[in-house]
Amino acid sequence: MSENQVSEDFPKLADPFRRELLAHCYRMLGSVHDAEDLVQETYLRAWRAYDKFEGRSSMRTWLHRIATNTCLDALESRSKRPLPTGLGGPSADPSDALVEGQEVPWLEPIADAMVGAEAADPAAIVSSRETIRLAFVAALQHLPPRQRAVLILCEVLKWKAAEAADLLGTTTASVNSALQRARAQLDKAAPSETSVTEPTSAEQRELLDRYVAAFEVKDMSAIVKLFTEDAVWEMPPFTGWYQGPVDIGTLIDTQCPAGPGDLRLIPTGMNGQPAFGMYMRGEDGVFRPFNLMVLTLDEARVSHVAAFFDLRLFELFGLPEQLPARS
Repeated sequence: MSENQVSEDFPKLADPFRRELLAHCYRMLGSVHDAEDLVQETYLRAWRAYDKFEGRSSMRTWLHRIATNTCLDALESRSKRPLPTGLGGPSADPSDALVEGQEVPWLEPIADAMVGAEAADPAAIVSSRETIRLAFVAALQHLPPRQRAVLILCEVLKWKAAEAADLLGTTTASVNSALQRARAQLDKAAPSETSVTEPTSAEQRELLDRYVAAFEVKDMSAIVKLFTEDAVWEMPPFTGWYQGPVDIGTLIDTQCPAGPGDLRLIPTGMNGQPAFGMYMRGEDGVFRPFNLMVLTLDEARVSHVAAFFDLRLFELFGLPEQLPARS
């Protein structure tokens, strides 16, 4: 195959899989920034090898093979990416000074639009909301890299054990054993899909409206009522995490510098979940990025909030760099 033909054919055939490859690399690495880099590396490796592609597998399978190996190579020099809940028990006093863990490579969220999770098609397995949920991706980070790859290949992409074994250069029996161990670890680390009862669409809209209203006026009584009894609040890069409506309310009341009217929330979607870009008003009245909040809903209340203070994510996810002052 000539170089010109490779240049013409490869992008046309490979580009349609970019979003699902980004989702795959994100599950493996837990970082949207790393995932974007590794998708680029995957396409570079695939372009260089395209003249040897014989079509024995589909283009999708071939690209996922390359992406998996690219991720495994990268994971040799990277640490796992936890959330604060993965580091130990909850903080004792939410009014204590917050501690930053800048040396920790924290788990990052990912925008639904980047991986196709905003699509309504339930058959789109590779971009399924369940397989990029924050709890699921966080749990994956506790698995050794090869176990992580086995579980994603077999459980998310629905590969046969023999196909995963061929990719990883091992036996089918070894893959099945790794899959069993990975499932057991995941059951400990992440809630099952049936353990969370999501509200209906109308209930969800009403709950999210109340969430926005309560935070924008900083109504502490209303904020406390939003949460389930065992709700969790965490906010990397701060190492502490907090459980229960009272502690969450105390945290927001004592640690958030905003007063009534100082916050604005812009709805978005991350990790297949409702999310908000939170902006705080400056002295000039302009609202600037403060954090990104990813919510987990259980029935008609909020059971988990992960508030990410990496402000680089606002631009990456297409959120405004500022909001105008209110008249």
